[in-house]
Amino acid sequence: MGKIDIKIKYLSDKIGKEISPPFYASDGAAGMDLSACIDSPLTIYPRQRVKVPCGIALAIPKGYVGLIYARSGLGANHGITLPNCVGVIDSDYRGEIMCALTNIGDEPYTINPGDRICQIVFTPIAKANLIKTDDLDDTGRSSGGFGSTGLN
Repeated sequence: MGKIDIKIKYLSDKIGKEISPPFYASDGAAGMDLSACIDSPLTIYPRQRVKVPCGIALAIPKGYVGLIYARSGLGANHGITLPNCVGVIDSDYRGEIMCALTNIGDEPYTINPGDRICQIVFTPIAKANLIKTDDLDDTGRSSGGFGSTGLN
C-alpha cells in the first residue's frame, strides 16, 4: 500500500483535544474520517443543506486529489449524505476543509461537536489531453447507455 505525506494545519485549538484530527478508523479503511469542528450541536432538517467546518486545512501534493465521501452509516441509518455525492479537494486549495451535508431522510438529525461526519480519500489523478477526432474506436457496447448492459 502506497503512502503520501500530506501537511495538515489545525485551524482550531479544539483539534487534537476536543475534536479528533482526521484518522483511519480501521487498518483496512480507505478514507480518513473527518470530524465536525463546531461549537454547539447542529440540527439538519429534512431536505436542508449545510456546510460543516472540519477545522483543518491540507496541502495535498500536486498530482493527487482529496475526495470527500459520505459515511455509510450516516447515509443508511439517518439519510445524511453529501448533496454533490463526492466533494473534490484540489491540490492547490489551502482553505478550510468543509463537508457539505444534506438530510434526505424524514427526520431531523443533530450533529454534535466532534462527530465524524464524512471521510476523505486521497488518490492520484491523471490529466487528460483531449485529441479531437471524427472517429472513435469501436467497442461491443458502442454508444449504448442507461441500462444497455442489462442493468435497469
